[in-house]
Amino acid sequence: MYLKSLEVHGFKSFANKLNFEFHDGITAIVGPNGSGKSNVADAMRWVLGEQSAKQLRGAKMEDVIFAGTQMRKPLGFAYVAITINNEDQKLNVPYNEVKIARRVYRSGESEYLLNGTTCRLRDVQELLFDTGIGKEGYSIIGQGQIDKILSSKPEERRELFDEAAGIVKYKKRKAAAERNLEEEKQNLVRIEDILSELGKQVLPLERQAAKAKEYLKYRDELKSLDINMFLMEYERAGNSLDDICKKIAIAGSDLNKAKSGFEESKHKYTELEEQLNSLNVSIEAISADLSAGKVQLNDYENDIKILNEQINAIRQSGQHYKEQTEGLTVRKETLNKELAGYSIQIKETDSGLEKLCTAKEENEAELNRLLEKADSSRKEIEKFRNCIMEEMKEASENRTEKNRLKTLLEQNNIKKAEFAQRIIKNKSDAASFNAIMENEKKTLQDIAEKIASIKFTDRELKQALAEYDKESSSLNLNYREAETQFHIENSRLTSLKNMTERYEGFGQSIRRIMEQKDRHSGIIGVVADIINVKKEYEVAVETALGSSIQNIVTDNAQTAKDMIQFLKKNKYGRATFLPLTNVKARKEMQTDGIMAQNGVIGIASSLVQTDGRFKELVQYLL
Repeated sequence: MYLKSLEVHGFKSFANKLNFEFHDGITAIVGPNGSGKSNVADAMRWVLGEQSAKQLRGAKMEDVIFAGTQMRKPLGFAYVAITINNEDQKLNVPYNEVKIARRVYRSGESEYLLNGTTCRLRDVQELLFDTGIGKEGYSIIGQGQIDKILSSKPEERRELFDEAAGIVKYKKRKAAAERNLEEEKQNLVRIEDILSELGKQVLPLERQAAKAKEYLKYRDELKSLDINMFLMEYERAGNSLDDICKKIAIAGSDLNKAKSGFEESKHKYTELEEQLNSLNVSIEAISADLSAGKVQLNDYENDIKILNEQINAIRQSGQHYKEQTEGLTVRKETLNKELAGYSIQIKETDSGLEKLCTAKEENEAELNRLLEKADSSRKEIEKFRNCIMEEMKEASENRTEKNRLKTLLEQNNIKKAEFAQRIIKNKSDAASFNAIMENEKKTLQDIAEKIASIKFTDRELKQALAEYDKESSSLNLNYREAETQFHIENSRLTSLKNMTERYEGFGQSIRRIMEQKDRHSGIIGVVADIINVKKEYEVAVETALGSSIQNIVTDNAQTAKDMIQFLKKNKYGRATFLPLTNVKARKEMQTDGIMAQNGVIGIASSLVQTDGRFKELVQYLL
């Protein structure tokens, strides 16, 4: 056994597909640092099952896929395969050449191939046991591997010797056998626990079985006693038959009397019904009048509210205008007083201005006299010059004050004219508002008379409405009670439907079979599903059917056999099947004498409704 070739594609630096051929002798791969020599050994270790990316000088398994360069795109997978010559049958496979391959994708999916067939990593490892080949074997000695072997612990070094001695396979099998043995021991412990638990249930089940046998015994006795009682009742019924015939004759005469009374009652009922219809028509007419009255009453009430608001608004407007007029009158008197004061100030200012003009003339004369004496003293000239400046300044201020007073007088005259216009307008508005108030008072009086008449009609309508409301409340109460009862019954019906669909109340085996109904068209249903019975016959038919009501109906015997195997396989329990192809109707009973007896209604099979194809099944059960 020797290595023939190594095929690499997309692994680390091998972007192109390469095939390394190994011939007799020594094959050496040489090259500078970084050329990828170690990647050949990594590819050999990886294809033999290495799971640690660190051992392959990477951070994660995706790092072994060619990552691309500036000139080439990255690849989506890595593939490595080795071919081993097996002509000496060292490997336990019937091939002269064995090709082991491994492929990984960037999505994380990985697969192993043995001669082109998908296999497990475990299959590859078991194939290479005791050959020295493997990711931890001594056939691959990498950088630092010698030092690692020499410095490793004795336990780790022993693995190499075990591999060389060819006992690794047996050790692995021993370890697997010990694990399986331990698991079986745990299973035995669980089985013993189950047996002990079932052993505790044996005694109660024995007591229940004894009670069941006793129940069957008493049931048979009860059945015989029921038959005897039926015979006694039959004799007693025969003795009382004559008395009943006499009573029937008496009842016939009473029936005729009752019929005549019924005709009279029917006639009275017809009359009362006609009266009731006429009353209903009257009630509907009164209800319509009442509704119209309510609408008209609401309209009148709204009109009254609107008119009351308009009256209040008019009253408030009149009061507002009255107060505004009084305020304007007071304001006019105040402005007249201010105007009189301004007139006095103007007169005083004019008199002061005249005095200043006189003083100015005197000062000018004095100035002329002083100018003639100018050479005598500069100081006196300056003194008189300053006095002149002050007098001129005071005269300017007096002129300014006079102009300001004139402006105020003009503004007061303008405001006086505006106030006079407002007073005239307010007087005209007050006159129009008084006329409107008189009209509104007349309208209000008319409305008050209408309200009085409407209130009288409203009292009558309210009395009738109270009676109708009382009757309506009673009807609504009856309706709510009926609606509540309907919801209760509807909820109960929904609950019963759900229970029926889930076959609650049936045994586990029957429920399991019904769950297979959609998968097996041959399962028709239980006996309870295929028959319909009137309510008065339910107890009798249910008693007659007994436990047969839970029997499962199938289209043929093969479906029944398949379902029995299904129950056995899954240990779901027992069930009784009724194949339509095997069930035949029983012979008809001789019922001539029984059917003529009083109180006998009929044969049970004739009192149930079912589909035509279930007729023989019903006759078989009933």
